[in-house]
Amino acid sequence: MSLPPPPPRPAGLRRRASDLLCTRRGLLLLLLLAPPLLWFGVIYLGSLIALLANAFFRLDDFTGQVVREIGVSNFVALFDPANLDAARRTIVMAIAVTLACTVLAFPLAYVMARHARGWSKAALYIAVMLPLWSSYLVRLYAWKLLLAKEGAINWAAERLHLSWLIEALLATPLVGGPSLSFSTLGTFIVFVYMWLPFMVLPVMASIERIPASTLEASADLGAPPLTTFRRVVLPLSLPGVAAGSIFTFSLTLGDYIIPQVIGDSTLYIGQVVYRQQGVAGNIPFAAAFSLVPIVVIGVYLWLAKRKGAFDAL
Repeated sequence: MSLPPPPPRPAGLRRRASDLLCTRRGLLLLLLLAPPLLWFGVIYLGSLIALLANAFFRLDDFTGQVVREIGVSNFVALFDPANLDAARRTIVMAIAVTLACTVLAFPLAYVMARHARGWSKAALYIAVMLPLWSSYLVRLYAWKLLLAKEGAINWAAERLHLSWLIEALLATPLVGGPSLSFSTLGTFIVFVYMWLPFMVLPVMASIERIPASTLEASADLGAPPLTTFRRVVLPLSLPGVAAGSIFTFSLTLGDYIIPQVIGDSTLYIGQVVYRQQGVAGNIPFAAAFSLVPIVVIGVYLWLAKRKGAFDAL
């Protein structure tokens, strides 16, 4: 005589939750995306919106307190000549840094993607990534010492009898200054050094995606290497260039530490925002001025999207 099978044991809470997540994939997806969406949507965008809302208030000149009355006086102040000059200087610097990074990064990225193999490719990877493994401030103050009047660059120029070249550069209007460490040229050099890795890696990724058969077909059709580069490699790598330029352009546009340590007394957008918020306590105007890089980056991202930049990210 056989015994009846035992009644099924009630499923535990963990088992029921597991079954629910397995059967309802939408709920699982929502749980996975909830933390990043909460962080990005509430903490990041929420604080950004709260900051920008202050742009419509104003600062009382007598009490130094923020008057929560809606107005557009801060936006009108953006068109003062000094503020327009800071915005124009920052945008020109961001464009120049982006172009320089593109010119310097492209041959390196091409060699890494098409010619380097084994240990040589690993060595180039390390050379590109190594600056990112050290502190931003350490690299910045190292450049401060290199560019100083008593620094290694001036010492090497004297030994090579090239001091006249540095003096000519420093005497050039708009880019020169008392020394390399207090000049627009020095600021430009440090910006390019800091953001160059962010251009090399996207460009290399885009070149690696070009099929070798495409280059072989171009050669089989009689195109010389320069023509293949100009009509095949360069157009197909433009999304990587556009992706890298997003980093170099936006990072230059928002940075206020490099111009403060390396540059002269001329102001950039980041310095104006920092001084208005941290020194003058004029948070409403700082919030209004923060809109300038946001608008510029928005226009730039729109143009980059049209070039397919996000496909290479």
